[in-house]
Amino acid sequence: MGSHISNVRPDPDKVLADIADYVCNYRITSGEAYETARHCLIDTLGCGLEALGYPACTKLLGPIVPGTIVPNGAKVPGTQFQLDPVQAAFNIGAMVRWLDFNDTWLAAEWGHPSDNLGGILATADWLSRTRIANGKEPILMQTVLEAMIKAHEIQGVMALENAFNRVGLDHVVLVKVASAAVCAWLLGGSRDEVINAVSQAFVDGQSLRTYRHAPNTGSRKSWAAGDATSRAVRLAIFSMKGEMGIPGVLSAKGWGFYDVLFKGNEFKFQRPYGSYVMEHVLFKISFPAEFHSQTAVECAMMLHNKLKELGKTTDDIKKITIRTHEAAIRIIDKKGPLNNPADRDHCIQYMVAVPLIFGRLTAADYEDRVASDPRIDALRDRIECVEDTQFTRDYHDPEKRSIANGITMELSDSTKLPEVVVEYPIGHRRRRKEGMPVLVEKFRTNLARRFPAKQQKAILDVSLDRERLEAMAVHEYVDMFVI
Repeated sequence: MGSHISNVRPDPDKVLADIADYVCNYRITSGEAYETARHCLIDTLGCGLEALGYPACTKLLGPIVPGTIVPNGAKVPGTQFQLDPVQAAFNIGAMVRWLDFNDTWLAAEWGHPSDNLGGILATADWLSRTRIANGKEPILMQTVLEAMIKAHEIQGVMALENAFNRVGLDHVVLVKVASAAVCAWLLGGSRDEVINAVSQAFVDGQSLRTYRHAPNTGSRKSWAAGDATSRAVRLAIFSMKGEMGIPGVLSAKGWGFYDVLFKGNEFKFQRPYGSYVMEHVLFKISFPAEFHSQTAVECAMMLHNKLKELGKTTDDIKKITIRTHEAAIRIIDKKGPLNNPADRDHCIQYMVAVPLIFGRLTAADYEDRVASDPRIDALRDRIECVEDTQFTRDYHDPEKRSIANGITMELSDSTKLPEVVVEYPIGHRRRRKEGMPVLVEKFRTNLARRFPAKQQKAILDVSLDRERLEAMAVHEYVDMFVI
């Protein structure tokens, strides 16, 4: 006879309690975190505006049932949609992730913390409109920035030591967890209600990484985070309606997350929650490319110019060697046919070949029209990746967090050009002074894709003034982005 299973309901797992205590009680005092969050906000919205130019993205947007009207619903920037907060979160989340151009966090797990903006902005906008309709004070953009900092922190700190990719799970599980926590908080949730929402996010079905890897790479990777952040809003709303949580969701023997999905291992933590992640987050400023390749693309742009100086073209290249880190080899070192844009923007050889040939890398360069150029695949075949163990160590070093790549080029006449190395991409914290003006220009460009000059100026005037932005009601700010 086996021993009886205790039916004494456990206290909430410590991981759940720590997240709830942080979200409900921690006060963000870092000016750097708020300023970075402001840049993150405009960059993320700008990425979404650019994605609206791609039918593969826009076909998924709008209400589930065409013509649905939602009083006081959340508006989707760059469109005329006004939706319930769950569907609005999906719309915003899918837009901002579609072109792989929003921010990035690299550690044991990878991810894009600004994916949480889908849930945060939709929830805050809906709440703000509802409060105004009921004669109450609106939600302010300062609260949105605070929620962004906290969501970044939850997702990023959990990613430091816990590799969900090693067990085949996609990083969007952390979007769901972080969004559930901060959206429950935005909804006025108590500590217990936040715990309940987070527990529901962990017990939920989690996405496999299948759609991110050859030979099954596909467009789901562009909307998976939108799906996760919208699911989080739904679970947060359930918790606010009194739906019970699952306190032992992680630690339950045989049935919990650890035993079922994490090979029996408990989560590890490197540091307590604060504002570290927002302060150190990586921005994709110049190139819409998987982040492990960002410095390789910078190197390729330099070598494109060097080839021009020498009067050479890529036809004169015999061999290219990319010295890189282990994560890049595992994720984006890809040979063979590339079947779609999602395949191409996760192939380091492709992302190096295009700038070497054309002197650019844009979102449009992943489309079939450009990819059909035979020079690209011919050059890909001459590119090899090798791991540099020091690059790998520096990638994981919390004081460095470099994403280094070096490219050596050998020409057909046996000339070997000196290696070009870039350790920190322009979106790294160590290059903020150089990077932020370029990020603002990226935002200007993206605004111009969608809005007339007067509307662009109005958005910029507020977005570039932190004091004005933080004091503005959320719904008023979002209304500025309506077509």
